[in-house]
Amino acid sequence: MNKNRIKSGIALGLTGALLGGLLGACSVGPDYKRPDVPVPVQFKELPGWSAAAPADAAPKGDWWTGFNDPLLNQLEPMVAVSNQTVRQDYANYQQALAEVSEARSQYFPTFGLTGSATRSGGGVGTAATGGSNVVNSGSLEGTASWTIDIWGKVRRQVEENSATAQADEATLANATLSEQTLLATTVIELRLADADIDLQQKTVDYYRETLRIVEAQGAAGITATPPSAVITARVALETADATLTGLGVARAQYAHAIAVLVGKNPEELDIPHSTLMPTLPEVPGVVPSTLLQRRPDIAIAERTMAAQNAAVGVAIAAYYPTISLSAADGFSQSPLDGLLRAANHIWSVGASGSETLFDFGARSADVAIAKAAYEGAVANYRGTVLAAFQAVENDLSGLRIQAEQAQKLDVAVNDAIRGSQIALAEFQAGTVDYTTVAQAQQTQLADQQSALSVQQSRLLDAVSLIGDLGGGWSDQALHDPHHPDRPPPAAAAVATAP
Repeated sequence: MNKNRIKSGIALGLTGALLGGLLGACSVGPDYKRPDVPVPVQFKELPGWSAAAPADAAPKGDWWTGFNDPLLNQLEPMVAVSNQTVRQDYANYQQALAEVSEARSQYFPTFGLTGSATRSGGGVGTAATGGSNVVNSGSLEGTASWTIDIWGKVRRQVEENSATAQADEATLANATLSEQTLLATTVIELRLADADIDLQQKTVDYYRETLRIVEAQGAAGITATPPSAVITARVALETADATLTGLGVARAQYAHAIAVLVGKNPEELDIPHSTLMPTLPEVPGVVPSTLLQRRPDIAIAERTMAAQNAAVGVAIAAYYPTISLSAADGFSQSPLDGLLRAANHIWSVGASGSETLFDFGARSADVAIAKAAYEGAVANYRGTVLAAFQAVENDLSGLRIQAEQAQKLDVAVNDAIRGSQIALAEFQAGTVDYTTVAQAQQTQLADQQSALSVQQSRLLDAVSLIGDLGGGWSDQALHDPHHPDRPPPAAAAVATAP
């Protein structure tokens, strides 16, 4: 029996070695290669941009400090820790990592241990058993089984799960960046709401003073001040005062949104009114497009595409037979006494194979489904890359055009303020009626609100540009090739295979 066990062990070892060699030599399905996507060599809005290769793990930096806002500096680090969307994506990433480990476990055999003990009886025993017919029996057995990955199904499954985990990791980074940019956007909206409240308060004060002057002119009997002018001035004041009250609604909503973004209940975060506005970060005149490669959404699309490619291999592997090895070694005895003796030793080795002969097109349909999903992932990847270039171009053009608009509005606001002052002085002198004053005041308020709106748009475009480039930048990182925050050198276009 020992000789037979040795032979069986040798045969099992040789079989395992042979299948192990096949395991490393065969993997059905297409090997992954990132498809080409036509991308511009440089951006239209800024010269000096060059093509880049994805590197979403590159450092993003504390980009929000460029806005010089104490509230942003205080709250932004909290997003990565307390934001519930980010926490959910972190849990999804941890789940994906566990699924990779689960898939890799299929590379190895499964070992088990079983034992049993039975006591049975019945009838009338003999004198030797003391008149009882009770028998004690038992067994103790170790087992091993291994489904050999000859055709690479497990390897493709590991590839798919690994790519999915990497996509979930990029999703986590994308969620963090998205929530951080959303927080920055909301803080800017809050600051602009405060600025609008301040402007409206000044307008109310100005209208109140104008009403006092108009009423004084009417009481003095000046012909240029009919009763209708007093009514018009009073209505302007009342309307402006009502508008001022209504602005508090939007500000409260922005404050509540900020609290939720940092994982707090709205009543837990008190944001006092501030007259300080965030400053506009300086956009370098020449920025390497290696910054664009850090976009997490591009990494998500690319890794999803790799996962779908591996899924094609998993589907194709179903065409091939499944081969499994099994072995058992242990003891069995009845009665139970002396179970672990050599005479009670039992063992077995074996192999099995299974193959589906007819499935009426089920496997071919699965392969077609996987290939179609891959083609869809390719289209999504290419669309994501092109949309990234479009978004950056939009941000850059918005910043450029609105900078020119802001300069012109500054001139218009100064002229409007001067015009209101002159109109009011002429009204007091009796040379113009109140309609001229009212029109000048309305023009001044409209221009000031337009200037605030453009200032808001420029700040929001700056935040959008940071998000669309996958994070912040610094002049030192852009020009120092040894700086730790500098993105790696471009090896290919953003969507071009190496």
